Amino acid sequence: MNQPTEAASAHASERVEFDSLHGTAAGSGEVNLDMILDVPVTLAMEVGRTRISIRNLLQLNQGSVVELDRAAGEPLDVFVNGTLVAHGEVVVINEKFGIRLTDVISPAERVRKLR
Repeated sequence: MNQPTEAASAHASERVEFDSLHGTAAGSGEVNLDMILDVPVTLAMEVGRTRISIRNLLQLNQGSVVELDRAAGEPLDVFVNGTLVAHGEVVVINEKFGIRLTDVISPAERVRKLR
């Protein structure tokens, strides 16, 4: 049977000490977002949804019309990484589509919806 070497047993019994969080941004309630400001996220706008059978899906071709669950004129949903963050309306700027935000979901409301 192999006996552990002195170095291995000394290493296994070392204590690890962590710095105190008191007085730091994490402990004081302040949040420093500078570290994450350049992290890319996926922003998606949803006009509406529908459910169709695979049979009907396979029959779709150019010119097919799919009815959505949302009425014309209703606001679009704006998602960031799959989480609803706002509602808005479609605008056209320099021949490109955009969205004008009409209602932004508060962070507290987003957290409440997660539960």
